[in-house]
Amino acid sequence: MKIYTGTGDRGETGLFDGTRVSKASPRVQAYGEVDELNAVLGVVVAEGVDRELADMLTAIQRDLFALGATLADPAQRIADRVTKATLTNTDIGRLEEWIDRLDASLPPLRRFILPGGSMPGALLHLARASCRRAERRIVELGPDAIDRDVLVYINRLSDLLFIMARVANSRAGVGEQEW
Repeated sequence: MKIYTGTGDRGETGLFDGTRVSKASPRVQAYGEVDELNAVLGVVVAEGVDRELADMLTAIQRDLFALGATLADPAQRIADRVTKATLTNTDIGRLEEWIDRLDASLPPLRRFILPGGSMPGALLHLARASCRRAERRIVELGPDAIDRDVLVYINRLSDLLFIMARVANSRAGVGEQEW
């Protein structure tokens, strides 16, 4: 498979259903933001987090490929053929379970905290902000253009990334700075 095809040289790309759209279309913008979030998570793992968080982040990266595929498939044809390209309530439940488990190890929040701390913690805060940007792009598509589970998943993910940032800082022995 060649990396370059030349089919995008005029500023267009193809969706899974074969439709050609501008690379600036809202749908392409949305899955591009998801791709950027996935890359940021790769940086977090490469920077070094403990095995538990790294395993969670790798699972999330796989989910984000599925989420991106869903966004690139407005006719919803790929999900019928490729089960790994779908997100379900089970995936959302997994995020919620991780949030609850990790949050239980942290002191309760009393105030807003400044993003930062250890390098992995700061990068997880960056990932959270990237996730929120992706969420805004997905919302821009409108409620009829996306499966509800996609929106719920990305919303839960930003919550999880916030908790993971706090956990990474706590495990590194770096205190939180309140605002």
